[in-house]
Amino acid sequence: KGLQVLEAPEQRRPRAPWFERHVQPCVAELLGSALFIFIGCASVIESAEGAGRLAPALAHGLALALNIAVLGAI
Repeated sequence: KGLQVLEAPEQRRPRAPWFERHVQPCVAELLGSALFIFIGCASVIESAEGAGRLAPALAHGLALALNIAVLGAI
């Protein structure tokens, strides 16, 4: 005789709170953009004459990497 397969009742995941769904991503985007723009602008202002395009490019790249590392999980 065949075996009967028992089906587990459907379990619905609870919805995340309103703060985690709406506010937290917006705040993370705001902080990430502000940090990226602030570091980029500061690196251009404080750039030495001989640095050329390298210093602002490195500053933007490091700011982007920092944003991804810190805020990427959100």
